Amino acid sequence: MKTIEEINLHNVKKILAEKKIPEFFPGDVVKVGVRITEGKKERIQYFEGVCIAKKSRDLNSSFTVRKISFGEGVERTFPLYGTLIDSIKVIRSGKVRRAKLYYLRDRTGKSARIAEKIRKKIGIDVDVKPEVVTEENVAPVVEAPKEEAPAAEVAPTTEAPKEETPVTEAPKDEQKSEGSSEKK
Repeated sequence: MKTIEEINLHNVKKILAEKKIPEFFPGDVVKVGVRITEGKKERIQYFEGVCIAKKSRDLNSSFTVRKISFGEGVERTFPLYGTLIDSIKVIRSGKVRRAKLYYLRDRTGKSARIAEKIRKKIGIDVDVKPEVVTEENVAPVVEAPKEEAPAAEVAPTTEAPKEETPVTEAPKDEQKSEGSSEKK
């Protein structure tokens, strides 16, 4: 007989196979597309705000999103694997050091802002599959050129070697003293 945890894990895997849920954390600004049914019509309404809490409980996982609408704070808790959620999109990542951002409820204006986390791009796409090496796509091997003849066999040139004259500059201390004496 299966335990409840095994059943929940199986259901979570089944849901994740059908729809893609991005990885997001508290402090991120997310745009949640919610299915709204009005009579026989169905439409998608977007709820965009800051994720202030995320609860990971297998099938019972949920997250809370807070936004300011017409000067009033509005919070909504969504089930992560619920059927009403059409899409979740991360707009920007927030740089926070807490798991629950309930302190944002008391703040308004500039004090309620969250700094943006800047992710570095290292130029490697993780999703790209490595190319299979076959004889057809391998570059032909070019043999290394033969070494040059030893120096004794090389004919001497008729031109005399050019000598470079070193350029000397006066030390900076002397230049300063000269400049200061001119000013006086």
